[in-house]
Amino acid sequence: MRRDQVTDTCRANSAVSRKRRVLTPNDLKHLVVDEDHELIYCYVPKVACTNWKRLMMVLTGRGKYSDPMEIPANEAHVSANLKTLNQYSIPEINHRLKSYMKFLFVREPFERLVSAYRNKFTQKYNTSFHKRYGTKIIRRQRKNATQEALRKGDDVKFEEFVAYLIDPHTQREEPFNEHWQTVYSLCHPCHIHYDLVGKYETLEEDSNYVLQLAGVGSYLKFPTYAKSTRTTDEMTTEFFQNISSEHQTQLYEVYKLDFLMFNYSVPSYLKLE
Repeated sequence: MRRDQVTDTCRANSAVSRKRRVLTPNDLKHLVVDEDHELIYCYVPKVACTNWKRLMMVLTGRGKYSDPMEIPANEAHVSANLKTLNQYSIPEINHRLKSYMKFLFVREPFERLVSAYRNKFTQKYNTSFHKRYGTKIIRRQRKNATQEALRKGDDVKFEEFVAYLIDPHTQREEPFNEHWQTVYSLCHPCHIHYDLVGKYETLEEDSNYVLQLAGVGSYLKFPTYAKSTRTTDEMTTEFFQNISSEHQTQLYEVYKLDFLMFNYSVPSYLKLE
């Protein structure tokens, strides 16, 4: 059903979703390849991607790692630790896309967005994000910003973040950062036919099903953990309280294909115009 939903949405929105007919190798840098088990995983930041990258390191490590949770989180995000599809030649890419099992995990778009905002803009340690994006957002969205705010960029409000995302200037300037980029732009589900669409809402069950299909379910399980800091629906609702209905409507338009494609209904807290 999930796969059909993606196919139907791609067909119904073909003008938008197929703007580019051909994928370039650069489009494939989110597709992690496991040669030994013939798997391709498209990682989406803020959708359990750290744990899935850890699992992929166990699968591709040829015995180097056995327990995914022993791999430090920052280690999982070192690009040299995993091979991505853009590192292959065109014939090799095509062969793998045809014959390997391809999967991705998705999440309610606005919950993922709030999760990205909380992680990147409210944590003191994320100074690289504050410098790279925070300063830009404050400069563009905050009237009478203090010199300190312009220099540090570490106190971006959610309303300012939303205003930045819907600003046409932002879209023209450069692609979104992967933490808030749409899933359809990161994983190209209208061009790549995924065998499995896993959901954050049923993460453990779906992940273990993937591992089972890969033939490793007997000795590898998805790491279970109850994260108390996890962004929830209630939390997301709160964040959207201060967003004007005009901005909510524009933001929904930006993420609309993700909502439709992965069968997420319009959140009840939205006041769309």
